[in-house]
Amino acid sequence: MSVFLATREEMENKRINEVFGEDFLKSNFWLYWRTMFAFEEWHSALEMKLYLHRFIHHIASLADFSSLKFNRYNQYESMVLPLVKWLQDHGVRFRYGVEVTDVDFDIRPDRKQATRIRWVENSEEGGTDLGPDDLVFITIGSLTENSDDGDHHTPAKLNTGPAPAWDLWRRIAARDPAFGRPDVFGGHIPETKWASATITTLDARIPKYIEKIAKRDPFSGKVVTAGIVTIKDSSWLLSWTVSRQPHFKKQPKGQIVGWLYALFVDQPGDYVKKPMQDCTGEEITREWLYHLGVPLEDIPELAATGANTVPVMMPYITAFFMPRQAGDRPDVVPEGAVNFAFIGQFAESKQRDCIFTTEYSVRTPMEAVYALLGVERGVPEVFNSTYDIRTLLAAVGPLTDGQGVDLPGPAFTRNLLLKKLEATEIGELKKQYHLVAGK
Repeated sequence: MSVFLATREEMENKRINEVFGEDFLKSNFWLYWRTMFAFEEWHSALEMKLYLHRFIHHIASLADFSSLKFNRYNQYESMVLPLVKWLQDHGVRFRYGVEVTDVDFDIRPDRKQATRIRWVENSEEGGTDLGPDDLVFITIGSLTENSDDGDHHTPAKLNTGPAPAWDLWRRIAARDPAFGRPDVFGGHIPETKWASATITTLDARIPKYIEKIAKRDPFSGKVVTAGIVTIKDSSWLLSWTVSRQPHFKKQPKGQIVGWLYALFVDQPGDYVKKPMQDCTGEEITREWLYHLGVPLEDIPELAATGANTVPVMMPYITAFFMPRQAGDRPDVVPEGAVNFAFIGQFAESKQRDCIFTTEYSVRTPMEAVYALLGVERGVPEVFNSTYDIRTLLAAVGPLTDGQGVDLPGPAFTRNLLLKKLEATEIGELKKQYHLVAGK
């Protein structure tokens, strides 16, 4: 409640473990929350607060994941490819293999204009000059920058070398304080990295273990795990999920494609006594099969021949969760900007949204386009659950494990107060949402 009611300024530059106590960090709620959204204890208390506001109306469905929605196929085939095709059909040109290295600006006290984009293409420097009527939308930072794929016999590497997306923002930020502070987010790889893996089953025995846990036939064509399955006693804090199969349109019949990730990639595993970040796909499969309940004597052979696993190491995957303050992220359209805007997860939107959502990646460019082109249209608002007293009261039950709030003071005082409220609207709300312990 104190975090929910605190101002944004109170939560700036604070870690989650600075505002929540040990009891909370050992709770089932925190286990659900951190593995659902990939929060670590050292991440931003401000973002934790924004998440509470953003998803307070889903608190009751955390226990059964009933509020989750899924595409028919993977997000690339379900969302990205249709968008790309639509844009190409409308004349948009995509140029791949081009590294944008810098953007020049003409910066004056009351006016900022992007004047040139600089890039490298086929090892040759190039660029284009920009006038005040040329619009530039710059995605700053990147969650997936320098990601590295391993394979079933090769670990993924942690790439801490030059990071073009982050280096671009650093060069831009050096031009003006209003362009943000990228190293707040991109300068802490040990705190922002984690590893994931894609597992493709090749042996009919593995789906049986998935079905035993999910209680659903993985080949039914319906959603299988309905969210992630978290192994709370895993040294890696391993979570895995199996979406509706087939997950890819051309996926061979009889195969299952699953995904897993770990928050503690530096810790030795429970079966494979190595950190996940040092493991091959086969070793990750062994650890997963161990936690699925596969008999120990079957694990080595099944991991070697029964699946193909591709590990991925992502140095910046939770960079947007680092503790921050106002000004660390630039406004979508900085004050005085005439022909450029910053978009994506590291731009500061005026909307009441939190990061790591598809909506945030949509709202920032909408805000940018509407502002630069003078479009008189509102960006779709975030659901107003945090301002709806009914939603807030409905959250009290789940947040108190269904027990309600234990009113302080002597019993006769509590009973007198409750009797006074009984015939009022508040009394009705109290009954409907089970607000008071024992009532």
